[in-house]
Amino acid sequence: MDFEESLQAVQPLIGQQKLNEADATIDQLLQSQPRHVEALFTKAVIKRLLNQPEDAQQALDALHAIDPQHSRAFQEKGHHRMAKRELQPAIEAYESAVARDPALIISWKALIGLHAMAENAEGAGRAKAHVERLQALPQELLNISSLINEKRFYKAEPLCRQFLQQDPHNVEAMRLLAAIAGEMGVTDDAEQLLEAALKFDPGFHLGRFDYVGVLQKRQKFKDAFKHAGYLKESKPDDFNFQRLYANSCINVGHYEEAIEIYNKVLAVDPENPQILLMCGHAAKTIGRIEEGIDYYRRCYTAKPDYGDAFWSLANLKTYALTDDELATAQRSEAASQTTVTDRIHLCFALGKAFEDRRNFSLSFGYYERGNRLKLTELAYHSDLVTTEVDAQIAVCDAALIEAKSTFGHPAPDPIFIVGLPRSGSTLLEQILASHSEIDGTFELPNILNAVVKLNGRRMKGDTANYPDVLHELTDEQFSELGKSYIEETRAYRADAPFFTDKMPNNFRHIGLIKLILPNAKIIDARREPMALCFSCFKQLFAKGQAYTYGLQEIGQYYRDYVRLMDHWEQLFPGQILRVQYEDVVADLKNEVSRMLEFCGLEMQPACLEYHKTDRPVRTPSSEQVRQPIYQRGLRQWREYEDFLEPLRSALGKELTP
Repeated sequence: MDFEESLQAVQPLIGQQKLNEADATIDQLLQSQPRHVEALFTKAVIKRLLNQPEDAQQALDALHAIDPQHSRAFQEKGHHRMAKRELQPAIEAYESAVARDPALIISWKALIGLHAMAENAEGAGRAKAHVERLQALPQELLNISSLINEKRFYKAEPLCRQFLQQDPHNVEAMRLLAAIAGEMGVTDDAEQLLEAALKFDPGFHLGRFDYVGVLQKRQKFKDAFKHAGYLKESKPDDFNFQRLYANSCINVGHYEEAIEIYNKVLAVDPENPQILLMCGHAAKTIGRIEEGIDYYRRCYTAKPDYGDAFWSLANLKTYALTDDELATAQRSEAASQTTVTDRIHLCFALGKAFEDRRNFSLSFGYYERGNRLKLTELAYHSDLVTTEVDAQIAVCDAALIEAKSTFGHPAPDPIFIVGLPRSGSTLLEQILASHSEIDGTFELPNILNAVVKLNGRRMKGDTANYPDVLHELTDEQFSELGKSYIEETRAYRADAPFFTDKMPNNFRHIGLIKLILPNAKIIDARREPMALCFSCFKQLFAKGQAYTYGLQEIGQYYRDYVRLMDHWEQLFPGQILRVQYEDVVADLKNEVSRMLEFCGLEMQPACLEYHKTDRPVRTPSSEQVRQPIYQRGLRQWREYEDFLEPLRSALGKELTP
């Protein structure tokens, strides 16, 4: 009997209450595979049933160290907290479980009673609605939902399609298939599936809720705003719909309305940390910093171990945690019941706090711990990016560019700002967006969406179609891709003839960009490698950028970036402008002139006074670009030099001082 068969044989023992025999069997299995997630989960269940809570907690901690998102482990933690009559920790554990797997009906049932005990009528009602919905679903769809939430998409997809063959108008099955498509990056399929579901059943609110999320992912913010408004009006007492509408307000620039709606929710649920956090983010984005700070403080007051509150304060870059805040954050980070997600946020906040206090050893310790936890959560592998870069260099060669150089859409509108995060790209965007003929947008996903389309639907392990498929595309297809980009991005622009696209990872697709938009401008934002890479290492990003959570990983990624940019510069001589952050700091006027000349534009004084430009800025550099140019950040990495040998080694001698 192999390992998996032996593990499955434990379940009947638990059902027959042969708990000691089950415990002995699981211990034997864990001796051979001590990091097996399901074996650790089974051990935790057995130990709970044996009334050995400390051993059960130890198994769950070991499990979450390997898989921080394991939903049923959070459910088990909820069982433990409830047995100990710890009301709020039990609620938080069960809420964490259903946030990761909304099909966990046991957790929802527990939350009905727990929220009622906490006198949270909204929470109890929400949990009851979920239970009623789940109880009405076929068991097949509940199983598919759990597979999706366990990220087992390649098993869930065929089961979902098989179900739809038997019941082609089942809107819940269509919603689940759309969820799979969205998780696999095929957001256009997800959008089409949800559109179809809503045609069959316009009152399918959960499907419309997901539809808003897909539209937001595709940055179709106006459409998302419209559908979020429909949900808000259809059920004005549903706080989830209110929150969704407020989030949609932010995406279309209605920050004041968003804060107003969030505050209506807070009037009923005044200590909701997520809503307080969103209020802080909205206020910060429009420059109301003191108000944002107040919301963040209310957030951690309501929940002292809510790491995102402390990180949001630290991430202002211009704010230093107080001594009391530092002490609270340290206590919360050290507490055993703190979730991995909160611990990660707290570590990055504490790294910044001790950096402000010039205790660089302790600061680095927290940064390193936070990065290690985050890297484990993401399971990033550097060699995959290196392989992708190799493919770009091999496929996008001089022969391809010469053969396809007359193709594409002629629009000169886009100015792509590429490079790594923390390279000064937000500063360059703010400078350019201060010009009357340039609209500043955001980090637009449209090029990456085009890459997903070109890759087509693939099963796990299949060879990617892109970039090889570029050899097969016709003149018409290249032109259509360029035209689609211009049309799709128009929603983010005003009336200026040019606009910026600051998606950093677009540097990996410059060959595609120049083939579909031959007149697009490319600006490569550079920064001294050690300074840039360590600045990335210190930053906890809202999403993506998995390569930044390890010194070796960011070093290898930077080398691949430089290698690929060298290749693009050889292929497109004179069509890529490299702008060095240190040069911008040293001579702002000259570097601004270079950029505007490259874009074919005249100098305007507003570009030199970019910090006075009133526009929302959503990146981690939001407060820095609202200040005049400064030099204090250029050499900060030197304070940590003794800890950065892995980074220096990964970069190599040619990239390090």
